[in-house]
Amino acid sequence: MKRQYTFVLAATLVVVGLSVFAFRWLVLGFPVQRDQETPVWTVESAISFDSGPGSIKVNLHIPTLTPGFRTLNENPVSRGYGFSLNYGTGGREAQWAIRRADGPQTIYYRISVFADATSKQSDTTPPFPPLPTINEPFRTAVEVIVAEVKEHSADTASFTSELLRRMNDPSPDPNVELLRSEAKTNADFVQTVTTILAYARFPARAVHGLRLEGRQSDAQILTWLEVHDGNDWRYFNPATGAENLPANFLVWWRGNEPLVYVEGGSNVKVSFAVQDYNLDTVAIASSQAEQRGVSLSDFSLYSLPIQTQAVYSVLLMIPVGALVMVFLRNFIGIETFGTFMPVLIALAFRETKLFWGVVLFCLLIALGLSIRFLLERLRLLLVPRLSAVLIVVVMLMLLISLLSNRLGTETGLSVALFPMVIVAMTIERMSVLWEERGAMDAIRAGLGSLLVAVAAYICMGLSWLEHLIFTFPELLLVALALVVMAGRYTGYRLLELRRFRALADS
Repeated sequence: MKRQYTFVLAATLVVVGLSVFAFRWLVLGFPVQRDQETPVWTVESAISFDSGPGSIKVNLHIPTLTPGFRTLNENPVSRGYGFSLNYGTGGREAQWAIRRADGPQTIYYRISVFADATSKQSDTTPPFPPLPTINEPFRTAVEVIVAEVKEHSADTASFTSELLRRMNDPSPDPNVELLRSEAKTNADFVQTVTTILAYARFPARAVHGLRLEGRQSDAQILTWLEVHDGNDWRYFNPATGAENLPANFLVWWRGNEPLVYVEGGSNVKVSFAVQDYNLDTVAIASSQAEQRGVSLSDFSLYSLPIQTQAVYSVLLMIPVGALVMVFLRNFIGIETFGTFMPVLIALAFRETKLFWGVVLFCLLIALGLSIRFLLERLRLLLVPRLSAVLIVVVMLMLLISLLSNRLGTETGLSVALFPMVIVAMTIERMSVLWEERGAMDAIRAGLGSLLVAVAAYICMGLSWLEHLIFTFPELLLVALALVVMAGRYTGYRLLELRRFRALADS
């Protein structure tokens, strides 16, 4: 029953740890790679106009449903204007209002977005459009074109592509030429196409946006065609009939309504500027979690003060060192002094670096062990003897640091990072083992402790693993499950196979 309980507990820890990890990685977007950055674009629209004698109200269409992008933040910038967000037929609208303003006015709206391939358009399925009212002779031209296009198409996409091909034909027939004569701009042309599609009972609308390419001081609005096929909205280039949006196309608003409407002002001009930069993916994930109101993000270590983060970046690697120690002791069979001494020594190696850390550690143990044998002749009691060893260790650490400083090297100055109590206990246990079992067993246990410390240092020093544990501390539950399962192992250790070789040969 106890074994089954252990398996259930370990499985529960693994499932919980990996589930939280998957949620924070796949849903919240926390990165699994160190120093990962995400391209971010900031788009600023500037609305300039001359104020009139009365009150002023400014309505600006702003992004709502943009496939392939997510909003990081948005800010309206104005002086003395009231601000509100509304929803219209073209999507969201930003509205500024003021009782009275004098002289030229400029209002800014700024939005920062980042690319996210998982972001899909969640617009509802539109109803079939009503049959548009078209006056003659345009009605007859539309009927002829719709009938001809239907003969050469099989579905919504092929109908739209064929229609756009005919509408852009360099040598158009009289019907196409008649309809194109009414389209003075690209927006007018798209409106004409949407009217034809509505007559064919296909929901369609114009979609306006910008291409996010580097830094642009005067970005231009592009108009695309959006057609619903019964399941999803599909995008078409009105000039070529090619499907799909351009790369990094930010949809700003939809429909045939003007981008901006200013009530109480004149000489209205709108300009767009684009700036690109890279932002740490962790900051983006934290911001998105906060916008979604996910309480799990409140427990992220990135919300702690910087100094506290530095402390936990080291402490969270101790379980990794403990897992290495469990593997080397329980499965390999390496003998060590104490349980956590090698892990603490490995932490000290992080500051002294591996080579000099091993040298300083061996020097401390050798000198301390020599003095411990001298104290043995005094036949002291246990507690006074340990206290004497501790004092000697501190004095040795001080002596090594002073000599290092005189020699002009900073390596010896890091010897103070070694846990002095652990070193003192190691010297005491090594001396006792030396007396009871001989020098070879004592030296073997000391070298085993040093080997485990080096292995733990190597694993704890992996930068990608440190980032993974710090960003996803729930993975420590998986480490805990592995330790729990290792605690039930009662088989042979690798180094013990030599002891039973004679039994295997018999």
